[in-house]
Amino acid sequence: MFEGTVRKQAEVDKKQQHKNHWIEAEKPIQVAGSPILALFNSSTNRLANPKMAQMLRSNKVIAGIVASLGGAAALYTLAPTKEKCPAAMKCQVDPEVVKKIEEGYAKLQASPDCHSLLKKYLTKDVMDKLKDKKTKLGATLLDVIQSGVANLDSGCGVYAPDAESYQLFAPLFNPIIEDYHNGFKPTDKQPKVDLGDGKTSQLKDLDPEGKYIISTRIRCGRSLRGFAFNPCLTKENYIEMQNTVKSIFDGIKDSELKGTYYPLKGMTKEDQKSLIADHFLFKEGDRFLQAANACRYWPEGRGIFHNKDKTFLVWVNEEDHLRLISMQPGGNVGQVLERLNKAVKTIESQAPFSRDDRLGYLTFCPTNLGTTVRASVHIKLPKVSARPDFKKICDDLKLQIRGIHGEHSDSEGGVYDISNKARLGLTEFEAVKQMYDGVKKLIELEKEAEKKGK
Repeated sequence: MFEGTVRKQAEVDKKQQHKNHWIEAEKPIQVAGSPILALFNSSTNRLANPKMAQMLRSNKVIAGIVASLGGAAALYTLAPTKEKCPAAMKCQVDPEVVKKIEEGYAKLQASPDCHSLLKKYLTKDVMDKLKDKKTKLGATLLDVIQSGVANLDSGCGVYAPDAESYQLFAPLFNPIIEDYHNGFKPTDKQPKVDLGDGKTSQLKDLDPEGKYIISTRIRCGRSLRGFAFNPCLTKENYIEMQNTVKSIFDGIKDSELKGTYYPLKGMTKEDQKSLIADHFLFKEGDRFLQAANACRYWPEGRGIFHNKDKTFLVWVNEEDHLRLISMQPGGNVGQVLERLNKAVKTIESQAPFSRDDRLGYLTFCPTNLGTTVRASVHIKLPKVSARPDFKKICDDLKLQIRGIHGEHSDSEGGVYDISNKARLGLTEFEAVKQMYDGVKKLIELEKEAEKKGK
């Protein structure tokens, strides 16, 4: 009970050190000939931490408690356990939270229309194994599953409230990751970083005539090392991260990347209208992020950076700490990737990113792990998209289809957002090449259909 207590925030540990001034360590407990004393000292001698034992024995307040309650209380409190996680620690998850987890599980299983990966892999055994666990920052299984429980139409249904969650709740995350990321097993490992240096010339313009591709966009998500993810961040964390990246933006010398940062808090109406017109301004979050508790302290610490030409953009503290985006009209994928690589290196040299040896770059949503790269085009394919097997064609090409307004949106005017599906288990360059090769094939199919008059 006295040992192994998990703090909700690391700062609490520091504050607690200052609160320990009330501990009186002047003299050891003296209750001559007392069997209570003998039992108490015997119990404290079994503690793994000798400093803790000495503190307890020397504290007059605890001595009074022992004298009042009897040695049995001390024995019950301090008796050693062979478990790595004592039963007392398991009780740290609020019973109401456990109840909500159990109710969430029941809701998922009772819904015939729910087909999420969460429902598929949150078995009764997995739930029972994880419902009493909590990360050092206070995240529970409820934080992981609450969005998928609230939104039964979720495809994935889970988020990682902090980096530790990927390990602590691995019995749930690992099968979801394996299923979504093309069989990426717990024994597999993300390849070393390859941003495509010296290889971007291989990615020539996919649509030099400008007939099909409206625009090309490549983005990646990044988490700043040393910070939790949205549900576990404090207001001060958001402000600190914003100040860190703003100072980096202010110091950019490269003429192609140099630009202006616009904090959401206190934004002028003129800036707001301009960013909305450019489709740059992100909102407080869709219902999936809202349910995941990803919008705390909004709009504190949130903002948008873009360069003068509006071909490089950074979202600060939206879904992830950073979303770096390179984009331009047309289908010149090589140019877009070259710009993104330059930006990533510029920022990472001053603010290291959180990267795991096995899972690659860590992000809030497990679908974005690994490279975190999403390379996409907005493209018009009126004939191919009219085929009943259009989705299957894209699946076979390892492509993902969305509406032009992002995930969970529909196509407008026959324009689709088509991107690579794989993020994990391949390099950054390979992820972009996957989209490139797939879109190239779709354009070929569209041209063939045009020739046939279909």
